[in-house]
Amino acid sequence: MRVAVLGLVAGVLLTGCTQSGASESAADDKLLVATTVSPLTSIAANIGGDLVQVEGIVPEGTNSHTFEPPPSAAGLLSDADLILVNGLKLEDPTLELAESNKKPETQIVELGTEVLPESEYIFDFSFPEEEGKPNPHLWTDPVHAGEYATLIAEKLSELDPDNASAYDANLAAFLAKTTELADALVADQASVPGGIKLVTYHDAYAYVGRRYGWEVVGAIQPSNFAEPTPSEVAALIDQIEAEQVSAVFGSEVFPSPVLEEIANEAGATYIDDLRDDDLPGEPGDPEHSYLGLMRFDYVTMIEGLGGQAPALRALDVSDVAPDQAVYPQ
Repeated sequence: MRVAVLGLVAGVLLTGCTQSGASESAADDKLLVATTVSPLTSIAANIGGDLVQVEGIVPEGTNSHTFEPPPSAAGLLSDADLILVNGLKLEDPTLELAESNKKPETQIVELGTEVLPESEYIFDFSFPEEEGKPNPHLWTDPVHAGEYATLIAEKLSELDPDNASAYDANLAAFLAKTTELADALVADQASVPGGIKLVTYHDAYAYVGRRYGWEVVGAIQPSNFAEPTPSEVAALIDQIEAEQVSAVFGSEVFPSPVLEEIANEAGATYIDDLRDDDLPGEPGDPEHSYLGLMRFDYVTMIEGLGGQAPALRALDVSDVAPDQAVYPQ
């Protein structure tokens, strides 16, 4: 079987689909906020509520690391009053487009770069230190998501001081929900036999794993987003067996027949629907939110590894303010 797994590596090519969509102008009396990936769009919409028009650029279900913004994004970026990106080298093409098209007074806020000290950067297999790109997925940690929300509220209040109290109220409500999310995660992860040992295709959970004591055993996606080498596959199979990892998690955005075969060879269950920046459901659904996204992932991991997730399942993951954001398709 291992020979078949290693042979499969050479024949699989991972591709990401790029979609584009035109942006509609925001109402004259609202701030126009441009964002990149959907978790940022959702967080910004929670803080801004109906006082702000939030428009995303990166379509859901797209590889955000390789996404090239369409020409239509230049119009949105040129009109925006505030531009929010994750930073940490996640969306460099979009950042470059923003810098060349924005209004002189418009601020670009790199949320992750702002809130994470360089001393806390995580480098790993998918994000090696020698390439200078730290793991950028801070939002999968609810504490860092709260820091994103706090910074967004600060920036909106600077631009629109008359509504600062409304932004602060939305922030307080959102932080209460991220705290509930973190508390439920801590309660439910205790039910996993041996604790959470995580093997994924895309290494999007390094920061949440560090905070809550998970063992991130490995991820198979190398920094160039190709499939791993045969030697890397063999080493991961050995590690999964040695660590007695019971489940391996793939992604609907990064389908990987190689990872499925690795799981089979190592005797682990393969679960293929994790999502690091693709919100569940459709816009307008209660679970189509940052909170819904993280609840979905945490439940998937905990139950997939043999635990129970009653506290997480009981959470209200709806938005704290009306989500009127535009999510590109």
